[in-house]
Amino acid sequence: MHSERIISKYTGTNPGPLLIVFGGMHGNEPAGIKAIELMAKMLIVEPITNPEFRYNGTFLGIIGNLQAYHKNQRFIKQDLNRSFTEENIKRVDNTPESELQDELLEIKQILKIVRETIEEVKPEKVIVLDLHTTSSYGGIFTITTDDPESIRIAVELHAPVIKGMLKGIKGTTLHFFNSENFGVNMIPVTFESGQHDETLSINRAIAAITNCMRTIGSVSPEHVENQHDTLLIEHSKHLPKVSELISKHNINKGDNFSMIPNYKNFQKIRSGEIIARDNEGPIEAPEDALLLMPLYQSQGEDGFFLIKKLEY
Repeated sequence: MHSERIISKYTGTNPGPLLIVFGGMHGNEPAGIKAIELMAKMLIVEPITNPEFRYNGTFLGIIGNLQAYHKNQRFIKQDLNRSFTEENIKRVDNTPESELQDELLEIKQILKIVRETIEEVKPEKVIVLDLHTTSSYGGIFTITTDDPESIRIAVELHAPVIKGMLKGIKGTTLHFFNSENFGVNMIPVTFESGQHDETLSINRAIAAITNCMRTIGSVSPEHVENQHDTLLIEHSKHLPKVSELISKHNINKGDNFSMIPNYKNFQKIRSGEIIARDNEGPIEAPEDALLLMPLYQSQGEDGFFLIKKLEY
């Protein structure tokens, strides 16, 4: 599983940052994995077709939840992107790999790869780009930490930035992959490239990786085609540039939660509008807001998020 988890590892001719790109942190989100696979091929071919091309630093593409990916499931026992908690990290660090299963085994193997790579290349800076898709249709968006560098990278991906999401969820890559936990300057960003099964979700993820490389100095701006900017701008031009989390609807075991069909990301909803149902009956929007990530899949503990546009 260790070798299968690594999609690509590419080291350039010049020193530079370590860019770690995760795909498939949720096993039913294959677009990120396919984007990394295609990017890996491009990095091999580019120096041949363009002799002036230089890559600065190291590119590392990793499959997040490998077991769930093979089963086309969001997760096996628990959501991997909610599992990077202090308690779980301590447990996997103190338990042999042979005694771990499911998402705890995934964490163990991911940490081994990341730590070994950091020790090997000794980068001054590590950028973590976590690629995701959503079960609903609608716009693309980015989620950042409060780190100015995380926000700067996200802005260059030409997708709406959602602030405050770290308060609504826990145990994500954005929470854990930081400088404190790895002893090196580490900047995480999450990019949502569209709906799970959209072909364009792969293209947009490739564009996000490319723009991230340009922003952090892994590749020179003159070697990045304008089509990547155009693609991302086109799919976010009518969306708010910056929004902030208002609230999240938690799903408990046995709720039988079900979204009303056909809601989309960034769709306007009105206070009192029935947007979902569960065992207790209709679920109304508590206030006027924009809807984000309405759940249209069987696994998941977040029913929907409500956000508001910020004026910038």
